[in-house]
Amino acid sequence: MDFKKALYKRLKKYARVDTKSDEAAHTCPSSKGQLVLGRMLAAELETIGVKKVKLDKYGYVTGTIAATAKGKTSVIGFLAHMDTSPEASGKNVKPRLHKNYAGGNIYISKRMGVVLTPGGCPELLECKGQDIVTASGDTLLGADDKAGLAIIMTAAEHLVRHPEIKHGAIKIAFTPDEEVGQGVKYFNVKKFGADIAYTFDGDMAGTIEEETFNADGVKIHIKGKSVHPGTAKDALANAARIAADIVASWPENRLPETTEKRDGFVMFTDIKAEIEKAEITGIAREHDLGKLKKLEKHLEAIVAEKRVKYPLAEIKLEFREQYRNMGVVLAKRPEVMANLIAAVKKAELVPRIKPVRGGTDGARLSFLGLPTPNVFTGGYNYHGRYEWASLDGMNKSAEVLLNLVQEWAK
Repeated sequence: MDFKKALYKRLKKYARVDTKSDEAAHTCPSSKGQLVLGRMLAAELETIGVKKVKLDKYGYVTGTIAATAKGKTSVIGFLAHMDTSPEASGKNVKPRLHKNYAGGNIYISKRMGVVLTPGGCPELLECKGQDIVTASGDTLLGADDKAGLAIIMTAAEHLVRHPEIKHGAIKIAFTPDEEVGQGVKYFNVKKFGADIAYTFDGDMAGTIEEETFNADGVKIHIKGKSVHPGTAKDALANAARIAADIVASWPENRLPETTEKRDGFVMFTDIKAEIEKAEITGIAREHDLGKLKKLEKHLEAIVAEKRVKYPLAEIKLEFREQYRNMGVVLAKRPEVMANLIAAVKKAELVPRIKPVRGGTDGARLSFLGLPTPNVFTGGYNYHGRYEWASLDGMNKSAEVLLNLVQEWAK
């Protein structure tokens, strides 16, 4: 099956809506663009024949495709998120198609010097002969996760048009604010009504993920003391300098840029600092919960050392739970991954099972009683100008979705 034309059309349409999420907002969704896209998606679901379509006040879009298989079958949910990362602009995105990639460099923008190279991104070489989509150099593409939206929508349309494909009831959900860790904050799992679910959210063709990091947010508050620098000896506590000292004291081998695979890290994402006050924001990540606590103990020890070093300052460290490793839940339901593996093989791909060095809505959903592993969407280099997606990979993802519903109907 070749859905590439439909997938590209949808990806372009969705990408042009600015849905950049905002961690500082106190609304859900955190940005107006997500509601704009939500209304578009709800209308499109109704147009293709999905039933019970709803866009609620929090921005969640849901719909149902009735079962075509006889007898009792599991109700399967498919989810993708509407927002894009706050780490790069999502305004005026201009998708560009690079057909039949021959290898070598892809010039996203010669003018701005934004060039994809196999040396910088070896994953590109897996996609020789495929059609690659990028943005135009000054924004992200937004395939994370608008590729997922396009895949689910395209597969849903195919299922509605072909009732001869046997499957159980299917639930669809498009969620807001996944990128700021609030994707399922107001999601009603019981009302959604699925027995198991799958997120379609990222990575190369064939990749499926049953584990995420355990994730905590980090906040360090520093209260300094300002005096004239001419009389500062034993009287000044410079919060800006203390913040820099704390960040510089964290070990180099426990940063995201120096770790891979199952290595954990602490990442300092923002520092707001002046003499009298400073705030450091960050994240702590580890697949093993015990190791996460050890990382946090290490940071606590560094902060304790700075309290002694800077007795005139007040330093407070806080951790906030964000999500936990969904592998603990999925291990109790082996059939959820077994059917996914079978669906990937049926699409003539070799399943690549790996832990996510991040999180998905599926992590939170799994602990809310809805086991939800993650399925590839055929893209890479998310959250920035070098983001790209393979239409061929997206096409395979849609094929996996169609295979999945039939596996569950057996």
